[in-house]
Amino acid sequence: MPKIVDAAVRRQEVVEAVFRIIAADGLERASLREVADEAGLAVGSVRHYFASSDELLAHSFGVVVDRITARLDQARGHLSQQEPGTPGHREGVLTLLGQFLPLDEERAVDACVWMAFKNAARIRPFLAAEADRSHRAVAALVGWLIMELRPAGDPGDGDGHQALVTEAERLLATLDGLTMHALLQPEWMTADMCRDVLSSHLQSLG
Repeated sequence: MPKIVDAAVRRQEVVEAVFRIIAADGLERASLREVADEAGLAVGSVRHYFASSDELLAHSFGVVVDRITARLDQARGHLSQQEPGTPGHREGVLTLLGQFLPLDEERAVDACVWMAFKNAARIRPFLAAEADRSHRAVAALVGWLIMELRPAGDPGDGDGHQALVTEAERLLATLDGLTMHALLQPEWMTADMCRDVLSSHLQSLG
């Protein structure tokens, strides 16, 4: 009898091959042929699931966005159960922000792939929709977190609202910088160092 192939499983195997290639050699090497070789498949088999390289890359970008946002949603749910101002709440904030960063092998691969796709979206229009979706999801979460951390009694309107926007952008910039630094210089920017920087940043927020 012919072997029955689960299409969803095979598509995920192909996507994981894309991720391995990007993490090791960069996005430019992620052609259909290279991906097929990495996945141990014929090019025709990959084309059965993805008609073109653009379709494969756009789908892979969506997968990594979904993986990261799923971790963020889970961490946000846990944080929402903690009382603001308590050690558990502070730890929950650090855990939430840590989902952005390459603090272990899984998150390192996801961060590397995510950054590569976001950068490529500047010049590859077919990636723009996923880049916009990822930006909106992250901005919404960071905005929510800044509101969660604002001092008691802060109405968040008028000049206060602009201050919250500024703090959200400052936190986003800190996360992006930490991610890039940790990917490029992992021997220096370790998980402990990332956590120390985030903790210091939170202190600056009051």
